[in-house]
Amino acid sequence: MKRKESALITERNSAVVEQIKQIKADHPFWGYRRTWAYLKYVDGLDINKKRVLRLMQKHELSVRPNMKLKATRTPTRSKPKPDRPNQWWGIDMTKVMVEGFGWMYIVAVLDWYTKKIVGYYTGMECRSRHWLEALDSAVNRQFPDGVREKSLHLMSDNGSQPTAISFMKACREMDIHQVFTSYSNPKGNADTERLFRTMKEELLWLREWKSPFELADALSNWAEYYNRNYLHSSLGYKTPKQFEEEYQNSRITQLVGA
Repeated sequence: MKRKESALITERNSAVVEQIKQIKADHPFWGYRRTWAYLKYVDGLDINKKRVLRLMQKHELSVRPNMKLKATRTPTRSKPKPDRPNQWWGIDMTKVMVEGFGWMYIVAVLDWYTKKIVGYYTGMECRSRHWLEALDSAVNRQFPDGVREKSLHLMSDNGSQPTAISFMKACREMDIHQVFTSYSNPKGNADTERLFRTMKEELLWLREWKSPFELADALSNWAEYYNRNYLHSSLGYKTPKQFEEEYQNSRITQLVGA
């Protein structure tokens, strides 16, 4: 009887171990707490921290202190290609110096299909709740009726804000599927990073900023200008707003003709 119970436990744990191995392949420096949070809030697995710790220790998946060997870092996934708006979003941050105040942080959420800035945050701090503020603004703008069951994916790097337990929990509650770039894969969130390059070249680097309010107002105006006027070669030299509206009109035409 005990052998049978032991076999059942081993079989049940093997599936969890495989999930942990997949997570660790992309995030070799994650400890058991971060791994547990991903399993619970991203994969939706009902599991406690002690079990994750025990399994990681047993299978030598824990982070060892003072490691002398660097982990092999090669991209493990190709970049997703959305085929409709609000399917894949990217989120990232940058910062700019404001004279007399210090660093101001900007978090932006980009729709990869339309290249539209769907949400953003700017302020003197940049914690997980501020990233969530940017995400909330995007959700409220693009999904006034709610985002659940819309198959929305959110790509980010492995920073402390998007991997914070509170951020991952909020994403799961909104039914947003989080995806993280693999280590040393600069193309993983390339669309979002390209947005920040454009923002720096066309706004942030063009002037000396002397007030947080000045920067916040300028960013708001620039984001609106970008969405309505910035032409993208990848969109057939259409603006994000124009490309989004054309997609919506084509969907309406298909539904009417069906």
